[in-house]
Amino acid sequence: MAKPVVAIVGRPNVGKSMLFNKLTGRRTAIVEDTPGVTRDRIYGLCDWNGRTFDLIDTGGIEPSTDSQMLLFMRRQAEIAIEVADVIIMVTDVRVGMTAADQEVATMLKRSKKPVVVAVNKCDAVGPVNPEVYEFYGLGLGDPIEVSAIHGHGTGELLDFCVEHFPPETEEEVDPDIIKVAIVGKPNVGKSSLLNKILGHERVIVSNVAGTTRDAIDTYYENESGRYLLIDTAGMRRKSKVDDAIERYSNMRSIQAIDRCDVCLILIDANEGVTEQDTKIAGLAHEAGKACIIVANKWDTVEKETKTMDEKTAAIRRDLGFMTYAPVLFISALTGQRVNRLFEAINSVAANSAMRITTGMLNNILEDATARVQPPTDKGRRLKIYYMTQVGVKPPHFVFFCNDARLFHFSYQRYLENQIRAVFGLEGTPIKITVRQKGDRDA
Repeated sequence: MAKPVVAIVGRPNVGKSMLFNKLTGRRTAIVEDTPGVTRDRIYGLCDWNGRTFDLIDTGGIEPSTDSQMLLFMRRQAEIAIEVADVIIMVTDVRVGMTAADQEVATMLKRSKKPVVVAVNKCDAVGPVNPEVYEFYGLGLGDPIEVSAIHGHGTGELLDFCVEHFPPETEEEVDPDIIKVAIVGKPNVGKSSLLNKILGHERVIVSNVAGTTRDAIDTYYENESGRYLLIDTAGMRRKSKVDDAIERYSNMRSIQAIDRCDVCLILIDANEGVTEQDTKIAGLAHEAGKACIIVANKWDTVEKETKTMDEKTAAIRRDLGFMTYAPVLFISALTGQRVNRLFEAINSVAANSAMRITTGMLNNILEDATARVQPPTDKGRRLKIYYMTQVGVKPPHFVFFCNDARLFHFSYQRYLENQIRAVFGLEGTPIKITVRQKGDRDA
């Protein structure tokens, strides 16, 4: 089931990003080694009263002129209206209600979607600030006093959001059906690939970037199995304003990744891996999804004897965090190797759902630690007592040891490689958790 979406909108400098950080509890430290994924994320995961939802921050750009500002606010609000289930409009109690606030409110009222006005910078605790009453003039119901700095009023704000979420429903999909998301920046051939698979024009194909604006689900069955194909909006980088708009629009692709079992990450075989390709792949990797890197437009590439090997090596280099993903060169236009996609999809989906017995895992662990001894620090050696698998999609392994601080990332990577050497697990990331079991036998 797709999670509800809450969008934060409002004019510049009212505290949207600060409120976003307060609600998501986002840390400033980057803990993932995927390039460019965490630094500029403008969405976050929230949980309130048992409901999990995605939060979009529409802040970050302040145009230089009034006309640009109005244009940006209008487009920003339109994107928020399009993708959100609930909208939080942030205002500034110190400045009061402005004409720009009224402009945004007018657009939000036309949406017929639930909107709550958060009057920010109400930092003092006590009686209602009389300046808040002015915001009733926006015609969006009862405004809520909030302090993005201190967190005052955020509970009431989230109560409103959860109250207006769509009812929880389970996605009724046959467990034998593999859900496949086709993701990538515009013009890499996502819709063309879907049309080639289906054999007809299920999706409008155009060379204009951004033609496909909605995620489109299509059931498909062939001799290889049954699938739910999800075609998504493209992702691109352009000018500052357009870049921001595209980033807000990426929410559809993010939701598609969240729903799928397998991600087909389409890149242009001529261009190779771009910065935006890296970001898209990073989203799928971070979500723990089985992935296939699909280099499309192979029919247009000038080839020599080792062209495919060279292209593969370049992709491996540029997507160094995703070396587990197979690379397939296709042409959606001619159909070249498109039939091989489903064999690969079945394989990586099975690997992502693979369960390995604790006995087999500990045999691997014993051999691996005998071959390369665990690291030491100041005379104290890491001892790994045992490991077990606790989850799938992706495979999730837990190591129990004497001192988690000694379990260096490089040794985790070594053990992951040993597991892959035995079981393959091509196409799926691996999640590793380290737990300290105490100092026995130390």
